[in-house]
Amino acid sequence: MPETATYVDPRRWKALIFIALAQLMVVLDATIVNIALPSAQADLGITDANRQWVITAYALAFGGLLLFGGRVADLWGRKRTFIVGLAGFAIASGLGGIAANEGVLLGARALQGVFGALLAPSALSLLAVTFTEAKERAKAFGIFGAIAGGGSAVGLTLGGLLTEYLDWRWTFFVNIPFAVVAAVGALLVIREPAGSRNRSRLDLPGVVLATLGLVSLVYGFTRAESDGWLAGPTLGLFIAAVVLLLAFVLVESKVKAPLLPLRVVAERNRAGVYVSLGLAVIGMFGLFLFLTYYLQIVKGYTPVETGLAFLPMVAAMITGSTQIGARLMTRIRPRLLMAPGFVLAALGMLVLTQIDLDTSYPALILPGFLLMGLGMGTAFMPAMSLATHGVQPRDAGVASAMVNTSQQVGGAIGTALLNTIAASATTAYATSHAAGARSADLLKLQSMVHGYTAAIWWAVGILLLAGVIAFTLVNTGRPGGGSPTASSEDGAGTADGAPRGEDEVHVPVMAH
Repeated sequence: MPETATYVDPRRWKALIFIALAQLMVVLDATIVNIALPSAQADLGITDANRQWVITAYALAFGGLLLFGGRVADLWGRKRTFIVGLAGFAIASGLGGIAANEGVLLGARALQGVFGALLAPSALSLLAVTFTEAKERAKAFGIFGAIAGGGSAVGLTLGGLLTEYLDWRWTFFVNIPFAVVAAVGALLVIREPAGSRNRSRLDLPGVVLATLGLVSLVYGFTRAESDGWLAGPTLGLFIAAVVLLLAFVLVESKVKAPLLPLRVVAERNRAGVYVSLGLAVIGMFGLFLFLTYYLQIVKGYTPVETGLAFLPMVAAMITGSTQIGARLMTRIRPRLLMAPGFVLAALGMLVLTQIDLDTSYPALILPGFLLMGLGMGTAFMPAMSLATHGVQPRDAGVASAMVNTSQQVGGAIGTALLNTIAASATTAYATSHAAGARSADLLKLQSMVHGYTAAIWWAVGILLLAGVIAFTLVNTGRPGGGSPTASSEDGAGTADGAPRGEDEVHVPVMAH
């Protein structure tokens, strides 16, 4: 019997504060630099061709190394990995803040990605092994899900404030106090349950294949954005990604101690979570990107005003996660929260396809943001819990890494895919309307808005697909009702909700 099922840590709620703080730092770092990028580019003389690398260097290192980070957390200890990740992230942020040239800045961003890949899965797996009681687990994952969903928008707000009133370098320096507080708190209050560590050896071939495969995939989408989908380098990277990831699956099925035990992803509930979350993030990242440009360039908002415009969506996400998701998660099937949540978010996106040059923020953008946030918050919360529940404690780190991997890869793919769609639609509109245009500037703005709405329509479809996948694949029953995948031979699990077999899957929260 794993100790995680019987021991209740008296300091678990304090631990949640520091775990959540670390997660917020990692998530907001994906967007906080976006708003500061024009200032950093001008200051350091970064070319237009190279500026995307400030974003891509982080995404490549983070997305490529997440599975490795998750397994390191399982082998080395989650608390230790968490603290090392925080320390490294703080150092990398300091380097980025003092960067005197382009090379140092890009290196610092890549280093942030490396330590983020240690930090993110260890944070989620610490949460998974700390909260084991049904209602408490729902509440804890509600808070964590809200932070994971809303952190990107918080990054936009904070990035705007720091860039406008201080300096772009503060978008890096701000991570240091976050990391110091979280690390000191972790040392003092986090207690990792005994017996939850995986003592097997590290699967080095798996590490190499997974890292190279994920990096090729993410980089392929980045190249598609600049070179085109059918360009030689783009196709080469996609082919390499497919070959490397297929080889990875083959290796994992053969080795004794795999980097990613296939039992973690083969089970339909977790597979449904990973795929639907990845798709939802594609849609979300697209929205943040286009609405940031729309508000600043078309509507003339300052960076701070743009960030503040996103705040109602963050509030709606937190409400959806803690007031709807957490309250209903112990009463109804997870898919009845996830699928309607994604559909509600798609409805919010649908409202935002109607933006124009003179669109009113209160009349159209605000309702779209509120629907989007409420839907995402409601869906994210059960997804976060279901992705890690039912796995053996020794696999908690790698199951957590898969959640982060689906989000990071989804975010990178979403940015490149939707950017390409928007750029094509913008060019096509400008070409077809050039003859009757009254002014070149007006045509440019109209073309941009047309491109954004075309991409948002795609995001609507992607979110609806996420809802369909969640409803189809996630078939876990109501808490206390037993899992449909648990066989009657060995019962629905132990009385206290601890999983017995390696592959046995339980509902996201078990009634005690």
